Amino acid sequence: MAEEYETIASRVDTEIEISRSRFLTRLERVDSEETAREVIAGVRSEYPRARHHCSAFVIGPDGRVQRSNDDGEPSGTAGAPMLDALVSAGLSDVVAVVTRYFGGVLLGAGGLTRAYRSAVAGAVLEARRVRRGMRREVAVRSSYEVAAQIEAEARRRRYAVGDADYTDTVLQRFAVAESEIDPLRALAAELSAGGADVQTGEARFVDLA
Repeated sequence: MAEEYETIASRVDTEIEISRSRFLTRLERVDSEETAREVIAGVRSEYPRARHHCSAFVIGPDGRVQRSNDDGEPSGTAGAPMLDALVSAGLSDVVAVVTRYFGGVLLGAGGLTRAYRSAVAGAVLEARRVRRGMRREVAVRSSYEVAAQIEAEARRRRYAVGDADYTDTVLQRFAVAESEIDPLRALAAELSAGGADVQTGEARFVDLA
């Protein structure tokens, strides 16, 4: 499984017109095939009079889940080129839906293929990319003074700083790469003179700064 990959930050809506046909593209970030299909259904209900709602999505750190649908367009002229645009862009956890309002001019198989791929590629260019990486949660319990020092140094090292619990001590959470666990543990020990308690938790994908 890939340790890092790219997705998009938020929804993107674009529109192009080719030979009087309108192509409305929606890119949306998703985390499962079920969510992707919900997005597709939502677009279909939003534009009920459109003739076609073609779709493609890629899901997973390694992009293993890939689906596409021509939704009534000639086979291979819509979903496949849309999927190719997403894969070529190196994106995952994203669904693309292209809604077509027919303008009365037949585009032909080649024209449709180019139009649907261009619609998605154009939307991808408008999207803000987000890098995601596998990080393990590390919880450090220490005094208030030491916790502030650890947090400041962790931010300087660009570790992801999570939430904290405050009682008579501070339990501060970090999300770090496997290679950063021992350095964080050593940092906590140094600043606390060995008094900090460091516990590791589960590993998961997080958005990276």
